[in-house]
Amino acid sequence: MRRAILVLSMMVVVGHWAQGSQPKMSIDVKPMGKMPDGTQVDVYTLTNGHGLAAKIMTYGATLIALQTPDRQGELANITLHLDSLDEYLAGHPFFGSVAGRYANRIAGGRFTLDGKEYRLPTNNGPNHLHGGPKGFDKAVWKARTEQDEGSASVELTHVSPDGDAGYPGKLTATVVYSLTRDDRLVMDYTATTDQPTVVNLTNHAYWNLGGIHGGNILDHMLVVNADRYLPVDDTLIPTGELKPVQGTPMDFTMPQRIGGRIGQVKGGYDHCYVLNKAPGEELSLAARAEDPQSGRWMEVSTTQPGVQLYTGNFLNGTKKAGGVAYARHYGFCLETQHFPDSPNRPEFLSTVLRPGQPYRQTTIHKFGAK
Repeated sequence: MRRAILVLSMMVVVGHWAQGSQPKMSIDVKPMGKMPDGTQVDVYTLTNGHGLAAKIMTYGATLIALQTPDRQGELANITLHLDSLDEYLAGHPFFGSVAGRYANRIAGGRFTLDGKEYRLPTNNGPNHLHGGPKGFDKAVWKARTEQDEGSASVELTHVSPDGDAGYPGKLTATVVYSLTRDDRLVMDYTATTDQPTVVNLTNHAYWNLGGIHGGNILDHMLVVNADRYLPVDDTLIPTGELKPVQGTPMDFTMPQRIGGRIGQVKGGYDHCYVLNKAPGEELSLAARAEDPQSGRWMEVSTTQPGVQLYTGNFLNGTKKAGGVAYARHYGFCLETQHFPDSPNRPEFLSTVLRPGQPYRQTTIHKFGAK
């Protein structure tokens, strides 16, 4: 399995934009608009001097653009986005936003911690999803920038008060987006709390390596570094089983078309994979995707134990940008995270955070074309 991914990675030929003189890093900030209460929302643009640019909006700590060249050097934004702040405020399916306090689902909108039950709002059928109807994706994060010879970064911080969406404890969460000279987008997350709580943060970017004008993502090739996944019930809550992918349409241990077997998966892919990690291994390969038409590829590494593959099953054409309506399967997500419903599953890795115990995790996206 690991050898297959390594061989696939070694076959990559990095585009000409990564060669030659040292690229110049830069950071730019512009207003995006204002919230109903008058709070200003800004967009920070990080560039690395040879084609790559990341745009991050302070509303929801949202990645609204990741511009990369294809094999011909043509630039395109490869993440689904909206054209204006008003459209984001009207509601969207977490396009590029940070999901929290708890990314993914918590069954029944409740969990018990240290003998006390906590109730959370249910916003996904009977379950709590991505922090509820007013999660971290709807907060305006405070930003500051940092730049050196190798990277350009924006640090975003949000303070979630005790009782926010039913969660205990005052939680201070920070995410640092760094665009590097060698074509990586690094996401470093930290958090601290003053009371025991549960935390599971992720970025919910929808990727389309062909750009938003490239059609759906069913012909993208995908490898997921996982021999097991979490089967789910009819409400997409894990059953508790860690099931082998071998012999099932969930198997992406070798390169497969995303759409090759999607019809065999009820509703499409919306499942958490258990990443292969050696004992003591932290940062490791999670997945690799490639668009055969444009030649663009993306490799995702993470310190997290799981990655949720979601194939835009609920996109229905009502959200759009640049005149392009996002139909079903127009984007795919690789949400690095702890397992869904872990607060109710003692057999899963714990997501409990206690005072004096910092939360840390890193996810890295590497881009190129061949």
